[in-house]
Amino acid sequence: MLQCIFLLSDSGEVMLEKQLTGQRVDRSICVWFWEQAISQGDSSKLQPVIASPTHYLFQILREGITFLACTQVEMPPLMGIEFLCRVADVLTDYLGSLNEDLIKDNFVIVYELLDEMIDNGFPLTTEPNILRDMIAPPNLVNKMLSVVTGNSSNMSATLPGATSSLIPWRTTDPKYAHNEVYVDLVEEIDSIINRDGVLVKCEIFGEVQVNSHLSGVPDLTLSFSNPSILDDVRFHPCVRFRPWESQQILSFVPPDGQFKLMSYRVRKLKSSPIYVKPQLTSDAGTCRVSVMVGIRNDPGKTIDSITVQFQLPPCILSADLTSNHGTVNILSNKTCSWSIGCIPKDKTPSMSGTLVLEKGLERLHVFPTFEASFRIMGVALSGLQIDKLDLRNIPNRPYKGFRALTKAGQFEVRS
Repeated sequence: MLQCIFLLSDSGEVMLEKQLTGQRVDRSICVWFWEQAISQGDSSKLQPVIASPTHYLFQILREGITFLACTQVEMPPLMGIEFLCRVADVLTDYLGSLNEDLIKDNFVIVYELLDEMIDNGFPLTTEPNILRDMIAPPNLVNKMLSVVTGNSSNMSATLPGATSSLIPWRTTDPKYAHNEVYVDLVEEIDSIINRDGVLVKCEIFGEVQVNSHLSGVPDLTLSFSNPSILDDVRFHPCVRFRPWESQQILSFVPPDGQFKLMSYRVRKLKSSPIYVKPQLTSDAGTCRVSVMVGIRNDPGKTIDSITVQFQLPPCILSADLTSNHGTVNILSNKTCSWSIGCIPKDKTPSMSGTLVLEKGLERLHVFPTFEASFRIMGVALSGLQIDKLDLRNIPNRPYKGFRALTKAGQFEVRS
């Protein structure tokens, strides 16, 4: 049972406080938490569950905003973390993105959403489709009406029918002139490559995202050609677990609109789609940098939006870097960003230049870590393939669409 939820800005300011039970939690717990975050140097490195002298704390970080929940009683830790993730996802869905200004400008809506999502410390309604029927998303018309009428609430006068339905995640009896369903495989590849060019870690975190616009109460069955490669699967509540356990197929009645059907992990991939080869040599107060980027394993689709970044060490006074393809920028926080885009066929993109060390320092002793980002449309690098999607209880023949996308997650190359 959660007792309180706080939303903290990137400076530790309490933007929103929601007391959930009769036992009030003092804001001093946020001061204690922020001192712990400062002592770590980076709040993103904090553990998701922390034991303070008086409370157990659950925390997640999204777009610079810390979602903090407190309790004094024993409860499953994953329930607290998962609920905070649901709150962050719902707010992102409602507001379009997450930042301090949006939270403050839409304070009433955020507070109303928390009122509906949790009751007396226990999660209640967390499905975005039902919440949208209860609380209208913010728009210009609603804001103008609230100014004119003086009524700032966006609450609906009637309860959605789905709240009393056996399928609480689905809108009651939706109707569409054109029935259609789209399935997307979205994957992120995480890799660590050491300074010798050896692949230390390479794995994929993936999601099956569905956008459903189907009339009535459809029953869908989704199967994969190679489900045995999947690990750590997590399902939306609509998925029936027994068919997956026995036959590894997904049987479900989908929510109306867009939702995440499942997430998964694929471990121990043997190669990465691109290579990044940094070389740094330093002497006499300077450091020469050379970085090459190319395709290691061609996925059969275009690799675009390639960017390489690294943090200049504090001892660097100035940097002069150029590239034969793309643009190089030195940001105000001493981050070097090399935007490549697509790799040309006639040359290998390379960046080179000189870093000037501070006086009294002959050699560079701390070498940076290079981070790469990229995107590949139309392919899932894990090798996961959708076999078929069957639909039942549909009044007419629906349109089915399938897509795949792979992008870089934490793609690090040590130098």
